[in-house]
Amino acid sequence: MPGIASPSEDGTSTQFSIKPSAPYSNAYYWLEHGPVAGQINALTYEFDLYIPPGMENLSQAIEFECQQVIGGWVYNFGWQAQYGANIWRIFDYGSKTWDPTPVVFTPFTPGTWHHIMAEYHNDLATHTVYHDALTVDGVRHAVNITHKAFNSGSFDKFTNAVQLDSNSAAKPYSVYVDRMRITYR
Repeated sequence: MPGIASPSEDGTSTQFSIKPSAPYSNAYYWLEHGPVAGQINALTYEFDLYIPPGMENLSQAIEFECQQVIGGWVYNFGWQAQYGANIWRIFDYGSKTWDPTPVVFTPFTPGTWHHIMAEYHNDLATHTVYHDALTVDGVRHAVNITHKAFNSGSFDKFTNAVQLDSNSAAKPYSVYVDRMRITYR
């Protein structure tokens, strides 16, 4: 739900919520933008995340992604903060798997804003996705991990998304996002 006055940093945040009916359910929210017509040499997806006190132990994972589809090829730039395993993972869309990264995930402190920035690029000639770096609360982790794009035959588009995953307790929870920004060249 957009337009939330509190908590927010600038007077209007967006609330993302999940009300699972079963353990390990998910709620996926996305925005579709105009297609990006060429190779992305630098893509930055950044936002501030707030988890309300009392909801910090209800998530199995929090995911976010940008996705470029061009010429039928899907370039998925996805990250997942996986609770329990305390690791950040990236999504390999072609193999439909979450791959571990060397970046340790420290669960977010509730009741405070956390800044997240992911950096990516792609190569249209080799159909390769590059996860360049992840910055959490000012600490940058260069990862330089690649995977292949996936040919789905889909029409050209560009999206960004947030997904909430419930844990085994299957209890509802919310997070708030503010100052979301996507830049690319």
